[in-house]
Amino acid sequence: MKKSQNPKIIIVLGPPGSGKATQAELLAETLNLYHLETSEIIEKNFAIAKEGDFVKIGGKRYFISEEKKLREKGKWMSPPLIAFWVKNKIKALSKEGKGIVFSGSPKTLYEAEEVTPLIKKLYGVSNVTLILIKQRPEVSIWRNSRRKICELMRHSILYTKETAKLKLCPLDGSKLIRREDSKPEVIKSKLNEFKERTLPVVDYLKEQGVKIKEINGEQSVADVFKDIFKAISR
Repeated sequence: MKKSQNPKIIIVLGPPGSGKATQAELLAETLNLYHLETSEIIEKNFAIAKEGDFVKIGGKRYFISEEKKLREKGKWMSPPLIAFWVKNKIKALSKEGKGIVFSGSPKTLYEAEEVTPLIKKLYGVSNVTLILIKQRPEVSIWRNSRRKICELMRHSILYTKETAKLKLCPLDGSKLIRREDSKPEVIKSKLNEFKERTLPVVDYLKEQGVKIKEINGEQSVADVFKDIFKAISR
């Protein structure tokens, strides 16, 4: 990936199943940005973790096995651990002169308060935009219960008529599998977490001077992207 002349930060937030990762990937390709997907960072760290592995932050140990159990139950992992992984990645990308599009991060007010000052320092608040994808809970449940990820790179595949019968990932060719957190009861738990813990992030970012753009997520992937691109081009 080439360096961006004027690196931008685009944060894509929305409820479970709103296509955050898909839209972020499209933005990354179109605007030459690095797609920093928190879920992918988590999955990769889970994949390489050995029994008993932990990350020590502020004197406290965060055991990977315990964090994985939380995620599988639809509960959110410890914010300090997520913020730690994300901040390290931001610093590395900034040194390379790359702009970033986030999907689903920062997910909590804690993460926002940890990550936002770093983003403002490295990129400038005028170069930061938040895209908030709006979607009804029943749509989230329907979409999430049907989506899959691939075994190799953990790409998330949004459920549509075109992808319904896919068995292999169109990006890397590996087998598509159901996500462990795709059960309706788990999705409902995640929706509650989104309402209680993520929506306050929007108000915080607005207070920090970040531009907020709301997008109707109950459209086709193409139409959602068209609206997002129009919003960030104004």
